[in-house]
Amino acid sequence: MSTTTSSHSMDRESTKRRSSLPLAGLLLGLASIGTVLVAGIGYRQGWWHFLRGLQIAEWAVYAAALSLVLSLVGLVRWHRQRRAVVTGLLGVLLALPVLGMALQWDYATRTYPPINDISTDTNNPPEFWDMPNPMAYPGVAVAQQQRAGYPDLAPLTLPQAPAAVFEHALQLVQARGWTLVASDAEEGRIEAVATSRLFGFADEVTIRIVPEGNGSRVDMRSRSRLGKIDRGTNARRIRSWLADLKQSTATR
Repeated sequence: MSTTTSSHSMDRESTKRRSSLPLAGLLLGLASIGTVLVAGIGYRQGWWHFLRGLQIAEWAVYAAALSLVLSLVGLVRWHRQRRAVVTGLLGVLLALPVLGMALQWDYATRTYPPINDISTDTNNPPEFWDMPNPMAYPGVAVAQQQRAGYPDLAPLTLPQAPAAVFEHALQLVQARGWTLVASDAEEGRIEAVATSRLFGFADEVTIRIVPEGNGSRVDMRSRSRLGKIDRGTNARRIRSWLADLKQSTATR
């Protein structure tokens, strides 16, 4: 009798171990995603400095890494138990987005130039006139790093007149959901603020449209308000926006 009781007790303990390890991975995966969201929401709401928000997001990455380990161990050790497999898979799926975000962040930090002010014209960059704290272009050193890191960035030349291009440009800024700060059709100037999805980091954008032969030349400058590096964000924004503007003017 005692032997049977002992056997049942051992079975229960084994079952608990089978369920608790993948469950811990699942809960940590949920916590990691929740922590990332809280980090961004807290900064947007002014609960803490952006550096604290990034620190909280870093904690989420550690939680996601542990979640992945526990979930994978649970899958390997108890792959014949349906509940453990389902729980383990959910833990992996929850951990991967947070870890992917961290890996992408680290890759961008190592790959792109350590600058945060990008312009299609580094010799005569478009100016910011209506931003709260207008600042001059950083200068030759930044221009050299930009040309080395983003040699493809250049002004966009279009066959349409500046007035027509300006209308397309303004519509595209509004379609992107950027906050319009200034627009002057006579000067061919648009200033706006683009914000990141999670933390709401603000990047300032200025667009300059001038006559070029029988058509127009479009220059764009994008810079980050916070931090000293942008991990390629401003260059990507310029490439994407100019490509959309070219397509927009070509189809109308």
